[in-house]
Amino acid sequence: MVKKTMKMKRVLQCALFGMIAVGMSTTVSAQSSELEKVMTDRGLTQQDMLAAAKTYTPSGKLDEYYVFSSGGQSGQVIVYGVPSMRILKYIAVFTPEPWQGYGIGDVESQKVLDGGKMRGKTITWGDTHHPGLSETNGEYDGDYLFINDKANPRVAVIDLKTFSTTQIVANPIFKNEHGGAFVTPNTEYILEAAQLPAPLTNEYVSLDEFNEKYRGGMTMWKFDRKRGKISVKDSFSVELPPYSQDLSDAGKKISEGWVFCNSFNSERYVGGFGPGNTKYKDRLPHEAGMSSKDTDYLHMINLKVAENLFKEGKTTKINGHDVLMMKTMVENNALFLIPEPKSPHGVMIDPTGQYLTVSGKLDTHVSVYDFKKMKALIDAKKFEDKDPYGIPILSMKDSLHGQVELGLGPLHTQYDSVKGIAYTSLFVDSAIAKWDYLNLKLIEKVAIHYNVGHLVAAEGDTVSPDGKYLIGLNKLAIDRFLQVGPLHPQNHQLIDITAGQPMKLIYDMPLPLGEPHYAVMIKADKLKPIKRFKQKWFKHRVRPGREGVIRDGNKVTINSTLIRSHFSPEMIELKVGDEVTWHITNLERAQDETHGFSIGFYNINGSIEPGETNTFTFTADMEGVFPYYCTEFCSALHLEMAGYILVKP
Repeated sequence: MVKKTMKMKRVLQCALFGMIAVGMSTTVSAQSSELEKVMTDRGLTQQDMLAAAKTYTPSGKLDEYYVFSSGGQSGQVIVYGVPSMRILKYIAVFTPEPWQGYGIGDVESQKVLDGGKMRGKTITWGDTHHPGLSETNGEYDGDYLFINDKANPRVAVIDLKTFSTTQIVANPIFKNEHGGAFVTPNTEYILEAAQLPAPLTNEYVSLDEFNEKYRGGMTMWKFDRKRGKISVKDSFSVELPPYSQDLSDAGKKISEGWVFCNSFNSERYVGGFGPGNTKYKDRLPHEAGMSSKDTDYLHMINLKVAENLFKEGKTTKINGHDVLMMKTMVENNALFLIPEPKSPHGVMIDPTGQYLTVSGKLDTHVSVYDFKKMKALIDAKKFEDKDPYGIPILSMKDSLHGQVELGLGPLHTQYDSVKGIAYTSLFVDSAIAKWDYLNLKLIEKVAIHYNVGHLVAAEGDTVSPDGKYLIGLNKLAIDRFLQVGPLHPQNHQLIDITAGQPMKLIYDMPLPLGEPHYAVMIKADKLKPIKRFKQKWFKHRVRPGREGVIRDGNKVTINSTLIRSHFSPEMIELKVGDEVTWHITNLERAQDETHGFSIGFYNINGSIEPGETNTFTFTADMEGVFPYYCTEFCSALHLEMAGYILVKP
């Protein structure tokens, strides 16, 4: 009986498994048929479907990486995820931004923007170029992001707990910059290099005195980790020749303590081409005059020596800022030059800190410099020459590990997790080259659409890159997306660089804000953004039950709270001429329950996140009735969340 029962169970199990298998087979067959139909209807290939599978991120699933991209002329930072390539946020930096209430009546954000005033003048936009993540021991740590402003030489600090800008500092001696913001391996300093030479003072100086009185430079902004702010008083600059300094990088591991910066226009050429110009009308245009020599100069700065000289008071005060002059740097063996292929755009240091790659835009080769060779030449005081400013010049030949011909218009390099493997963008070829910088050989290329500028690999600037993903930041999109007028979005293209496989282009993403230049990619789990603010963060927080209006003559302080779905108080009476300070605390503890605060006619719009307190100030200079309301759709009764300001004559 037992045997019969066991046998019957096995028969039933087999029958059940058979039914399941048939059902599964039927389901798989149906899905396969549907996939084939989709492929046929949309004209897709199997490679297209594979690329889609590699980037598709189902609802509720999270990306593996964050990308922080500059927003170019928008003055902002763009955040998106990888591999999904979904845009997550625009971070307001140098430009007021109403969605987050940044610089639109909010006292704290206005204070941040005011930190970026240039010679007392308010600047309401920026040209963001090169984001840099804070590092610990050469690894991204996910605490802070830094970004530069090329147009108005400034650097901003972004706190990645809140994804908000907390500080902007203006460079007191530069008139233009490009080589920022790059950090040292433990974020002791944020580097900012000038670009177009100019007098370091604010005086007028004729171009006839360009060689004598125009200068470049490198600023070392000291970062205070405890405060999360740049310490201006502990920062200093190094005077450099009037070459156009460009991108920079800080040494790591064996090259730690050194700073590198390339340059163009070592010709020190000033243009003036065409009718309508004055004394320089017979000269060539900038682009021709700046590219007439075969080489430009890579700058080497001994940061440790420079820091000691600064602490010893060996600086000159210019516009109240400490500057180490070239003569002082040369006398203390802290500043050197090395020839590099003409018109370079970027110096990138490999994960070991030994090899530096430099690409001349007008050369088909990428040059690989060996720090050990460079340091040996310095130690032996073996110099080839001096430049017109007395700076020792090392031999290019003796400094090189070698050169590799990659293609037309090489620009920027990123590194792989595989030893010796690098990727370089080729602007003219519209391609990215994968190559071996140790054995000096090209491996393969992948076509890009179109004219790739910078590129970013997963943690590709650190001492231990991840590999996996590479993104080409392309300057042109042309026919990649739906037309939106004459100006097209830029195209960020995601490339699969899985070790042991050919590079595969797997996603095109339009970037609809400004002109992104450079980006950094960090593991998502390194960031720990907060979900809500702690009340103790805010000096003027308003507790429930303590709302009200306090009048002292014509100075009025309003203490408000807001929670779904009302303001407290909801009716405010003012008089024309009242100077109003309005503290508002969002009492919500639920995640993502942000409230807005908008007053029409007074140019005020705030975005107040859970637990946050914002302060707004304005003068009630118009009589009348002014509704205010919550601009965030916070609840079913969102439209009822409103109030009135009544301004009496």
